[in-house]
Amino acid sequence: MKKQWQIPQWLVTTLAVGWTELRPTRRSLSEECVQAMEPTKSYGRPDATLGLRPLSHASRYSLARVAPPQAAQRRRSASHRGWVGILCIATLLLLSPGCSVRRLAVNKLGDALSAGGTTFSSDNDPDLVRDAAPFSLKIMEALLAESPRHVELRRAAAAGFAQYAFAFVQMEADEKEQSDFSASEALRLRARRLYVRGRNHALQGLEVRHPKFEKTLRSDPTAAVSQLTPRDLPLIYWAGAAWAGAISQSKDQPELIAELPLVGALMDRALQLDPGWGKGSLHSFFIAYEPMRPGASADRPERSKAHLEQAITLTGATLAGPFVMYAEAICVPRKDKAEFEALLRKALQIDIELRPESRLENLIMQRRARWLQSRIDELFVTPHTAAP
Repeated sequence: MKKQWQIPQWLVTTLAVGWTELRPTRRSLSEECVQAMEPTKSYGRPDATLGLRPLSHASRYSLARVAPPQAAQRRRSASHRGWVGILCIATLLLLSPGCSVRRLAVNKLGDALSAGGTTFSSDNDPDLVRDAAPFSLKIMEALLAESPRHVELRRAAAAGFAQYAFAFVQMEADEKEQSDFSASEALRLRARRLYVRGRNHALQGLEVRHPKFEKTLRSDPTAAVSQLTPRDLPLIYWAGAAWAGAISQSKDQPELIAELPLVGALMDRALQLDPGWGKGSLHSFFIAYEPMRPGASADRPERSKAHLEQAITLTGATLAGPFVMYAEAICVPRKDKAEFEALLRKALQIDIELRPESRLENLIMQRRARWLQSRIDELFVTPHTAAP
């Protein structure tokens, strides 16, 4: 007789705790299944998987009044408990041998994970987020193995991998380049793989809505992007941002560098669909992209400057990213030390509590600003300081 599958006792105990944390929002199984079958519409809401941004992804939350510390702590604690419950139940579903009900429940959990929130993005401890994020990303991929056509989960996975690659792998590679070149190169290889992984999730999400999208994009970019609509903007953005991130870490990969025009086709379409999308996300991206854009053009710095001004306007000058990106992408090549220092000062003067939902992003970008400040003599070598 076939042996009956049983749940290990340790998992039962863990899940009991997780289910208790989710109890305030618990509904009947029939209600959960009905909602799981409904299409998810979320292109108008922010996606704050980690709350960070490769190539200066700007947050899409409105500016919020700072709540009293006790209330903020209570909200964070409740949010963390909710995530514990979600992840515990996800573990049960992935281990259980069910069929249709499991698929419906997986979709429901995918909705919850992709909805995200400010659990990570409002955190004030980047190291804690760095250690916690991989588990969340692997849970997303496990759920996607069960439900590969879950578009919002594809978007969340794309955002998570791209943001993690930038904040916790690429930045470490940059910082180690002078002291340990071999370790730096190993980290760049890892960053590239993570970026490609994020890009692939975004492209697969677009494939669900637009069959054979990637194949068309590679053969006829103009025709491919003409299919895209405003609801595709999050997937377009993360596909382009992750792709550009992979290219930036691939100086020895000419076949990947040759794909840069495809990034431009995606992001130009996004800008055409909604220039203000993401409260500055697209303009922040183009600050760094314009100097990389294929084709000779003498006005690249001016175009980046225009995007900087738009990003500042849309974010209310509450994000450090646009200032840091312009300083690094434009001021360093132009050897404009005075503007470089002025922009980094502005980035470091931003009060991270003015925009609590972007606290983590600002901490990461201010860290990069301080690192760039420490390299001023190296980045702006003059005849007086040059080696003989």
